[in-house]
Amino acid sequence: MGRKVTLATCSLNQWALDFDGNLERILKSIEIAKAHGAKYRLGPELEICGYGCADHFYESDTLLHSFEVLRKLLESPVTQDIICDVGMPIMHHNVRYNCRVLFLNGKILLIRPKMLMANYGVYRELRWFSPWKQLRQVEEYFLPRMIQEVTGQDTVPFGDCVLSTKDTCIGTESCQELWHPRSPHIQMGLDGVEIFTNASASHHVLRKADQRVNLIKSATTKSGGIYLYANQRGCDGDRVYYDGCAMVAINGDIVALGAEFSLNDVEVITATLDLEDVRSYRGEICQPNMDIEPKPCHRVKVDFSLSNGDDIYLPTHQPITLHFHSPEEEISLGPACWLWDYLRRSGQAGFLLPLSGGVDSSSTACIVHSMCVLLCQAIEDGNSQVLEDVRRVVGDDSYRPEHPRELCGHIFTTCYMASENSSEDTCSRAKGLANQIGSTHMNINIDLAVKGILGIFSVVTGRWPQFRANGGSHRENLALQNVQARVRMVLAYLFAQLSLWARGKPGGLLVLGSANVDESLTGYFTKYDCSSADINPIGGISKTDLKSFLLYCVEQFQLPALRGILLAPPTAELEPLTDGQVSQTDEADMGMTYSELSVIGRLRKISKCGPFSMFCKLIHMWRDALSPAEVAQKVKHFFRMYSVNRHKMTTVTPSYHAESYSPDDNRFDLRPFLYNTRWTWQFRCIDNQIPLLRVPLLVAAAGGTSWPAGIKDAPPKTEPLNAGSGQLESTKCLPHSGVPDGR
Repeated sequence: MGRKVTLATCSLNQWALDFDGNLERILKSIEIAKAHGAKYRLGPELEICGYGCADHFYESDTLLHSFEVLRKLLESPVTQDIICDVGMPIMHHNVRYNCRVLFLNGKILLIRPKMLMANYGVYRELRWFSPWKQLRQVEEYFLPRMIQEVTGQDTVPFGDCVLSTKDTCIGTESCQELWHPRSPHIQMGLDGVEIFTNASASHHVLRKADQRVNLIKSATTKSGGIYLYANQRGCDGDRVYYDGCAMVAINGDIVALGAEFSLNDVEVITATLDLEDVRSYRGEICQPNMDIEPKPCHRVKVDFSLSNGDDIYLPTHQPITLHFHSPEEEISLGPACWLWDYLRRSGQAGFLLPLSGGVDSSSTACIVHSMCVLLCQAIEDGNSQVLEDVRRVVGDDSYRPEHPRELCGHIFTTCYMASENSSEDTCSRAKGLANQIGSTHMNINIDLAVKGILGIFSVVTGRWPQFRANGGSHRENLALQNVQARVRMVLAYLFAQLSLWARGKPGGLLVLGSANVDESLTGYFTKYDCSSADINPIGGISKTDLKSFLLYCVEQFQLPALRGILLAPPTAELEPLTDGQVSQTDEADMGMTYSELSVIGRLRKISKCGPFSMFCKLIHMWRDALSPAEVAQKVKHFFRMYSVNRHKMTTVTPSYHAESYSPDDNRFDLRPFLYNTRWTWQFRCIDNQIPLLRVPLLVAAAGGTSWPAGIKDAPPKTEPLNAGSGQLESTKCLPHSGVPDGR
């Protein structure tokens, strides 16, 4: 009958500037697509050079090598008899564009530049590319000589155009264009385009996957059509993890969906669909509007069909039931895949983690364990690339892991760095967890190194600082804590470089950090302590989510040692113990709970709140627990801590980007790092509102509620959470008298 089409989309683990590897993965995806009978193959955004090239896009080499890869693709017999849709940067009239290149049988059909750029959050596309602003307009693009020699073409269409085959019409979108209120697929659909494609480089954020699916379903629910979505996968050299999820939809239903998290470098999704289903759907819903598009799409015609004449017996794909990962599963899978990409591409032999027995470092350890579980499962499923990479990392060409604990022992080293202020409880908790996950564990005492450093100070100054508990000042107390924290960083890097050497093994280890996103917000860590590592898989995750993640790990990975860690109070263990027990807790030090910090962090970044607007929101959000005066105190305290310690974010360890309120200073959260920490004007605006709120205040809520009696003038209070310990991850450097410490 000639109306059923088989289409392919894919997720590729591309790597910025890895032109050899990127070419190999593109060819493999095309080969798989053809093997499944596809006549059209869609790949991720900028797949030839890799999306994360950043300022390398300025270099002419990047453009040159991208065209060299394109030539290889045009020459390859693998690309014959299938329309290939690939992404690369192209310069036209001295302007750089993010483009899709469609070719068939050694001929370029068209080049479609991106029209709507992603320029928010971690994205900075307008720094490197210009959008194509000429709606429905097409120009001639003169091909480089190396491409002309292969295609025999001098020029090809360049601009806002669609592809007309003998049996259908295909229109292209790129990533951000799907999320925009004026998405191109709307106008293309009204002009009769039946197949929409979207090449993306969309990164993982907790609780985001359903948004992407809903947008794609919505795109074809309104006006019908087939929608192909391709995405990059993995860590391509930056803080984000691209989470795949290639999919195919028709008329508002998802009929094929790829994995969100996977160790497969190449995943191809194919679907066979009936074009008559699109036409029937539009005939009832869209018919009155199909002829009102004022300016039709420029159609580039090609003598090629996506369908065959004898397809009556070819079954079509039907709608599938979707399952989305829970946040705990996302934390278990996303950072684990990111860590593996980083490890295998860094050339190192494993990880080293200072394991304190607290929630944060234990979360990092569990993510590494989850990585080992994924690796063993992939090898058992026959993934030869994973096995090859594992053997290279461990330095044994015949090695084959039999169990995640065994693999953990080869590539993961943990160490408990005790001081005279450490408790037996945290030591035993760290040891118990290390034993259950199988890491190579060490106990290290840092007192000798700390006393040596203090001895140098004493020889020079004639003074020996004391803890506050022993009569010392605040400055002495803080300095003594920071010395311990920084000694741990120095020792972590020493053991990372030489511990394998001491065991007679080759290579070095990457140091893992374990500071969470909430502590980064307030600067509740010492600059250049154990938060200073090579990479941090939990730096974009909240303390609340990490606690839920550990509860998940107890059952998922059978790690009962985590129960004791979750029951312990979070503490830095940098001050002297009282009768052998911890006397210092994180939430008391910070002056607010971790749950309060999560709320404040989201208001600061996502809701774009300064001190005054944050106060105005929180008096309603926290009306059942805090008075306006108490809310004002917490807002002021946060902004003082945040501004005094913001300088620490300029040196923070590169972290997995998982949360939309991350304070990461690199491209995502661009702020000054030297503030007037008194916030005089802003805080005065808050103070001026307090007298007005001392009378009963009707809150704009259902039924109208007033401030609870008896708490309007109560003193500020903090409700500590029953959270886990944090010996190393919460090493502190708090503000005092407006002076930044920990420099």
